[in-house]
Amino acid sequence: MDASSPPPSPARAALDAGTAAEIRLEGVRKVYPDGTVGVAELDLTFAAGELSVLVGPSGCGKTTTMKMINRIIEPSTGRILLGGEDVTRVDPERLRRRIGYVIQNVGLFPHQTVRTNVGTVPRLLGWDKHRVRARVDDLLATVGLDPASFGDRYPAQLSGGQRQRAGVARALAADPPVLLMDEPFSAVDPIVRERLQSEFLRLQETVRKTIVFVTHDIEEAVRIGDRIAVMSEGGHVEQFATPAELLGRPANAFVADFVGSDRGLKRLAVTGIDAADLERPPVVHAADRLADARATLERAGARWAVVLDDDDHLLGWLSGDRATGPGTVGSTARRMEAWVPVDASLKSAMAVMLQEEAGWVAVLDGDRFLGVLTPDSLHAALRRSVEGAVPETAGSAIV
Repeated sequence: MDASSPPPSPARAALDAGTAAEIRLEGVRKVYPDGTVGVAELDLTFAAGELSVLVGPSGCGKTTTMKMINRIIEPSTGRILLGGEDVTRVDPERLRRRIGYVIQNVGLFPHQTVRTNVGTVPRLLGWDKHRVRARVDDLLATVGLDPASFGDRYPAQLSGGQRQRAGVARALAADPPVLLMDEPFSAVDPIVRERLQSEFLRLQETVRKTIVFVTHDIEEAVRIGDRIAVMSEGGHVEQFATPAELLGRPANAFVADFVGSDRGLKRLAVTGIDAADLERPPVVHAADRLADARATLERAGARWAVVLDDDDHLLGWLSGDRATGPGTVGSTARRMEAWVPVDASLKSAMAVMLQEEAGWVAVLDGDRFLGVLTPDSLHAALRRSVEGAVPETAGSAIV
């Protein structure tokens, strides 16, 4: 920019600095020359720093919607605002350099090394070679590819999962405010796909980009999305909601059918543990006499108690039939393997309960014991979360 050029607007300056930006679609519609409606009139807002997922059956317009954001496909009507700036009025090539883009088959240039591939957009933006090298090596390390080992390899020398990581690094290289991802993990096997999803969620915790993610897989959408837009044929959005809201209160029969009859089980994975859902069984301490522990159980009318140390750290559990004799609780208690951290999901709690064949699972905050979840309290927690969900789109509630 020369001295006579006007200064960039605050919105433009924020985008150029890589600050996460809100994306707003206002009356956006796509109609092809033959009259086919690719996307009905959309009014959607993707919040800054959130991962929003477009999901739906083939042909519902989810990829078309995403491609209109970076104008690979031009909208027929409406406005698309990126950080408050109408991107339908800016140069599309410059726009795309400010938006990261990851596709299913990665799209790495086969004749270029990984390092050269990842540095593509920074070079186009005129970065000097030392800055490009530093940024590329930092990103490769961030996505789990050692720059010394992988930087000089060619795409054909990488596994599918490694190529996908390199594709994510390339999309993030110029620190864009927005990242568009079109079924990026669908071409790898299920085990690698799950690892990539986990790594990507970890990465998003660090970079906090505004991400629009397209998938046909509701399981993937529920796992990674902050909010999910379920689309139907003709590019209609049937519901746009958090995973918990979507699974707990589908807006209509189409959404209920799409998320599946097992949506209650899926909801376990997106419902966290609330302290209000925990049961508080009798507690005894390792140094207590067994006679005192038995008296505690009898007063509570309970068959077992949780065993803690003097700092309220979980040690194990004690059943009533073992609370006999002259010894201490610590010499008789059984080790407790069924436990989860307080930030775990109800699905994790149930999985541990089943794996350990336990009737309850302890919940810990660090080392500190908070309470237990039983099958009954776990079910009650799930029901409460369903009853508290409110659909975002008008329609009949189907539970």
